Amino acid sequence: MLPEVRERVLQAYKRIAEVDRPEVWITLRDEDDVLADAVALDEALAAGADLPLAGTLVAVKDNIDVAGLPTTAGCPEFAYTPEVSAVAVERLTSQGALVLGKTNLDQFATGLVGTRSPYGAVRCAWDPTLISGGSSSGSAVAVALGIADIGIGTDTAGSGRVPAAFHGLVGIKASLGIVPNTGVVPACADYDCVTVLAHDLDTATTAMNVMAGPTATDPRSRVWPADVRLAASPDPRVAIPRGEDLASLSPAYRRAFEDTVAGLADKGFTHVEVDISALLDAATLLYDGAIVAQRYSAVGKFLDTAPAGVDPTVAAIVGSAAEPSAHRYVDDLDALARAKTAVRTLLSEFDGLLLPTTTEHPTIAAVQSDPMSINRRLGTFTNFCNLLDMAAVAVPGAPTHEGTPFGVMFVVPAFEDQVAIDLAARLGGIASPSLIDDGIEVLAVGAHLRGFPVHHQLTDRGARFSGEVTTSADYRLVDLHTTPPKPGLVRRAGDGAPISGELYRMSAAALGTFLAGLPSPMGLGPVELSDGRWVTGFCCAHDAAENGTDITEFGGWRAYRSRGDGPAAVDGDTHRK
Repeated sequence: MLPEVRERVLQAYKRIAEVDRPEVWITLRDEDDVLADAVALDEALAAGADLPLAGTLVAVKDNIDVAGLPTTAGCPEFAYTPEVSAVAVERLTSQGALVLGKTNLDQFATGLVGTRSPYGAVRCAWDPTLISGGSSSGSAVAVALGIADIGIGTDTAGSGRVPAAFHGLVGIKASLGIVPNTGVVPACADYDCVTVLAHDLDTATTAMNVMAGPTATDPRSRVWPADVRLAASPDPRVAIPRGEDLASLSPAYRRAFEDTVAGLADKGFTHVEVDISALLDAATLLYDGAIVAQRYSAVGKFLDTAPAGVDPTVAAIVGSAAEPSAHRYVDDLDALARAKTAVRTLLSEFDGLLLPTTTEHPTIAAVQSDPMSINRRLGTFTNFCNLLDMAAVAVPGAPTHEGTPFGVMFVVPAFEDQVAIDLAARLGGIASPSLIDDGIEVLAVGAHLRGFPVHHQLTDRGARFSGEVTTSADYRLVDLHTTPPKPGLVRRAGDGAPISGELYRMSAAALGTFLAGLPSPMGLGPVELSDGRWVTGFCCAHDAAENGTDITEFGGWRAYRSRGDGPAAVDGDTHRK
């Protein structure tokens, strides 16, 4: 067995004993069973398996199936033992992740507090008098306490993002349907999302990448579209709410959000205040409108049997969800359609929207005395996200003046998940991990390089910089004497030299529009890199190359242009026919 994997498992169980937080777990696997999985992992690695999550320890929210472990959704009478894992969990374990057990939650994923469970209120990791945040409470605390590397939860109204904010964690809530919900107990089937929590953005993004992808077993699962953006703008512009839209924030959280915004310019952001009242109004439809009927559809008939372990607040919420009429439901769907249009217009000039994740961090006692209104307030900025088909990445913001965690989130339209990750990485001052594997590699060798006149034609289409590269030694570079200046790359097998360039990934649709807009004599074609790979790269018409000036000796356009604006700056006769 890999010593580091064995040691990580042993440390996790030692930590479980040290912290003495039994309310975190509903079903904890036996340590020997997890070590046996580690042995199997070691054998797979020895056989040459490439497992990006090898040895990663996972805590799974107990409304998500893990084969052989009971699924309770926080209600003992609901329990069943699945024979197969949820698609999201199976994908994680197939890539080397090890499941520690099933975690506590707000019953039936109904709540943002982490206290609505017969298995006990899950306490905040750093102050047991405070709530942990729900409904993915146990998964978040297992990560925050250093037990698990990642926590898998669900997020319908903010259940993955709110506990992330309370614990200084990263919480990624992908676009609806990107991670299949097969094997997940529904809360609101049209708006449920599997979410991931981790200490850092790299780990969370890797897990989300592994879980993503459609499946025939989930009719709501979706693929990345052909025009998906693969990067945020190099100089990102974000929207922030007006002061009046932040009225629900506690004074401590208001100051922390202001501190976060004050630091944006130093991180390379520009920001503009916008009116988000349409989003806040849409958020109320999740519980105050007829949309709540989806909760009754999910578990209402079961709760009508009055099981002994039902949480009374959850029972009241789900029970009332049986009342809305069909025409009210249709009216609310129409309201959401209109709100989606308003949001698209609102964010059309921005990379994303920066919001506080939640409003305050209440005590367990406060929530127990007022279980409804505090919970409702906590979802002020999260409830609308899935209703309006948006994605979000929650990350730590500036801490409160008392030094406690405060969370913010970047919210983006559907399928712009990578943009949100890029924005979150920039806020954290780290390199951005890649979420989306889709895209076509494109080599730029001239005017599309960074710092050159038409580079924006790549970034405007969401192209993602992959690195600096060189071609094989079979190419020549020619100054075409165009306006603006551009070179042409031509293949001359046995009569060339390596040419430097930059590699980008673009979506298929973006590449199509890019190609359609290329002016004569430019084109795109296959180019061989020095490592033997073939990618799509810039080329030019044969006659244009013949009439251009050969600049191969400079090794690249950037070096050539640094000498001046054209052939006059070149030593000797470099004109080739």
